[in-house]
Amino acid sequence: MTKRQSCLLTGIFCGFLAGLLALHLVLPDRERSQTENRLLAQWPSFSWKQLKDGTFTEDVEEYFADQFPFRDQWTGLKARAEQLLGKREFHDVYLCGDTLIAKVDPPEEDRMEKNLSYILRLADKAGVPVTLAFVPTAAEIWKEKLPAGAESWDQSALFTAAEESGLPAADLYSALAAHSGEPVYYRTDHHWTSLGAFYGANALLEHFEMETLKESDFTVETASETFCGTLYSTSGIHWLAPDAMEFWVGEEGLSVTSWKSGAPEEVPLYDRTYLEKKDKYSAFLGGNQPLCVIKNENLTEGEKLLLLRDSYADALAPFLAQRFSEVHLLDLRYYRASPAQYAAENGISRIAVLYSTANFITDQNVVLAGQ
Repeated sequence: MTKRQSCLLTGIFCGFLAGLLALHLVLPDRERSQTENRLLAQWPSFSWKQLKDGTFTEDVEEYFADQFPFRDQWTGLKARAEQLLGKREFHDVYLCGDTLIAKVDPPEEDRMEKNLSYILRLADKAGVPVTLAFVPTAAEIWKEKLPAGAESWDQSALFTAAEESGLPAADLYSALAAHSGEPVYYRTDHHWTSLGAFYGANALLEHFEMETLKESDFTVETASETFCGTLYSTSGIHWLAPDAMEFWVGEEGLSVTSWKSGAPEEVPLYDRTYLEKKDKYSAFLGGNQPLCVIKNENLTEGEKLLLLRDSYADALAPFLAQRFSEVHLLDLRYYRASPAQYAAENGISRIAVLYSTANFITDQNVVLAGQ
């Protein structure tokens, strides 16, 4: 390469960097990335202490990375280029044809056993039956879709530990595995679909020796056809077709009380305002909250169920409300009082610990179950 050519390439490169800097100065900073569904870093406040310990420069680096011009387009282009080179894992998410599946890492040492011990402590205090109901993730039910040699923790270890704990355990794995050829999980999100939640609810009802539900009992509503979930956001794979989201259970005869704001408030079964947002899954019951109660006005003399739960229960609970007079959803990430005391004060008949396997083996808030 001649000196003139080298100078030309250097000039083009410097011009490119100058253009990016100019765009960065002209374009306003964004508070949130709708594609990644997270808050973006803002310009950090300066202090000599932060400069000395290095946190200021780290925050500045994070700021420029988050506020990079056309960040969403660049991350999508990067993921596409890596895919063309044969890469199949993107930020712990596997690309499996037209489906994204989250990798499940092994639990920290003793975490699984500790969390199970907290549930055993709850069972000793509650005075009502406590059932384990662990939801396998797509990495387990759809493991045949994973790329050859893909690593993901064998979730059967938790199911085996649940059986050996001495507590009754509902077999949600078999219920979902029997329908693995159906869309029981979203393609762009880690949650199960309404269809998957339907099969999960029937597995629980069967375990409780209660009448199971029929698909013909419900009128399926397609609530959205533009759902791009958490795996779409975190992986950078933004070229897959969005998911359809369905509502199965009608709202008639069901009343819902939420403590999302800290005080009881009557809310709809489906918060349709979320259908216009990125986080569409939160349309089920309004998303994360410390406590939510669904009452079936047609089953006033029925049993009351308490679910110690993660977000998978949001799509499941409306189905269970067809057989229970009340379904109480308690999230230990936000509810800090004793679940056993709550059960006693509210006339709870049964408790089910309903977590996805990936959440149960990592959640440090399960310790609160044993209070």
